[in-house]
Amino acid sequence: MLVSLFITLLNPVDAYKWIDGESETPALCPGQYCGRIKQDQGNYSTCGPCPRGYVVLNPIQSSECVQCTGSPQLYDYLYLAFIFIMTLLSHWVAIDFAAKRNKLTKAIILLHASAFIETCLSAIISILLFDPLGSFDIHSCGVNRLSDWYPVLHNPTPNYEEKLYCTHEVVFPLFSIVFVFYTLNLLALLLVRPWLSMKVLPGRGRSAAYAALYFLPIYTLLHTVCGGLIYYSYPYIILILSLISSAGHYAFKLDQSIRNLFLSTVTDTRNIIIVLGHWVLHGFAIVSITGLVNTTHYSLLALVPAPAVFYILTAKFTNPVKINKIYEDQ
Repeated sequence: MLVSLFITLLNPVDAYKWIDGESETPALCPGQYCGRIKQDQGNYSTCGPCPRGYVVLNPIQSSECVQCTGSPQLYDYLYLAFIFIMTLLSHWVAIDFAAKRNKLTKAIILLHASAFIETCLSAIISILLFDPLGSFDIHSCGVNRLSDWYPVLHNPTPNYEEKLYCTHEVVFPLFSIVFVFYTLNLLALLLVRPWLSMKVLPGRGRSAAYAALYFLPIYTLLHTVCGGLIYYSYPYIILILSLISSAGHYAFKLDQSIRNLFLSTVTDTRNIIIVLGHWVLHGFAIVSITGLVNTTHYSLLALVPAPAVFYILTAKFTNPVKINKIYEDQ
């Protein structure tokens, strides 16, 4: 340690050199998210956060804030679809639990349709509000690394002096558009669902609206804190949840025989819709994970019915009634 200290004293480390203030060129700024904005006079501003919709493309070569004009990747679109699907499914599950009925009645169908329309309108308006305004095209800055979601954790302190606050939406618009969507969805819920529930399903219908008043703020908080983690793991989240949900759907059947499980799947309208919904989620997860880059990935879509078929064929081996009977015989 003494030797290292002696060497350091003989060879002092140079301080970090940068232009603190305006510059004639987009001189490099400390950190990877601080940038300079080109001003009307031709100079570049002092280092700071880029405006909304701008980002530093290559912090190693230049710190100029450049406007994002690219389009989202397929994975980005699927991420936004994941947010839409999870919100819609949460509404539908809340309605189903609130109704406490095993059949699809007219009242339940109306509430499901209302939730679908509310969520679709919220998604459409959210897209139209972002650049380019009034268009279904979206300008995106892209995502390169996990830290892009958390620039607040990467504000630099050059030479251990004053900290530079350069926090801005690096992953524009993937961060802010979700907040807009949740807000619009909550407003649509409050405007439409209460009076509709009172008309078609008095008493129980309002419980689904109350549930949304809980899970929408929770989803907003999760997006704020874990948005980047969810972005990189959402294909596996939806795959695992859909598998658990599919198994749970069949597990609640009183008759676990292969014949009854199969007949209830193909004859009951409600069960058909639920099973097809799980298949759509399985397919969505496969597309998100693989990106369908080559022909082999398309063949994986043939595995979509596999979880349901596997459960039906193996249910007799895991029936708790038969397991208890074996122990009783022993």
